[in-house]
Amino acid sequence: MDKDYIRRRVKARKQMLEEADRTAAAENVFKRMESLLAFIMSKRILIYNSLPDELSTREFINRWHNDKSFFLPRVNGVDLDILPYDATRLQMGAFRIEEPTGHDIADPSTMDMIIVPAVAYDRQGNRIGRGKGYYDRLLRKTRAMKIGVAYDFQLFDVIEVEPHDIPVDIVITESGTYRR
Repeated sequence: MDKDYIRRRVKARKQMLEEADRTAAAENVFKRMESLLAFIMSKRILIYNSLPDELSTREFINRWHNDKSFFLPRVNGVDLDILPYDATRLQMGAFRIEEPTGHDIADPSTMDMIIVPAVAYDRQGNRIGRGKGYYDRLLRKTRAMKIGVAYDFQLFDVIEVEPHDIPVDIVITESGTYRR
């Protein structure tokens, strides 16, 4: 399937979701995440600050920020900087996403786990992002465990990949966990 077709299809499905469905999906996905040995063992976790149409990370961050060191991305030109999460140091940044402020940029190679947003995944860990390549460039710089989180309808049988696409190691949806 064509990437643009998948992006349109997923966007249409997201628009049909009720708030209760969004909340339940996030709870189920992150409950699965919490049971992973990789999550239990991870200390330094890069996670995305969710947009309204994405699987919400807010409750998960709130639940674990005292036990784990969370980091958030900040757009810097065509790349992402990684900064420590601090609820008091967020401001609206690129693409209307709350981003961390400050100068204490972390090296991606120091992350234990990266929770990667995407428009869609397949069961082999391939992903379709929003088309700017931010995460593909970032993921090249780390050996961290890469986890994709998604609604069930964001999981496809096969996604066509290009040479620059970096897959995730595990995809978690409301009803399943898929390892590459």
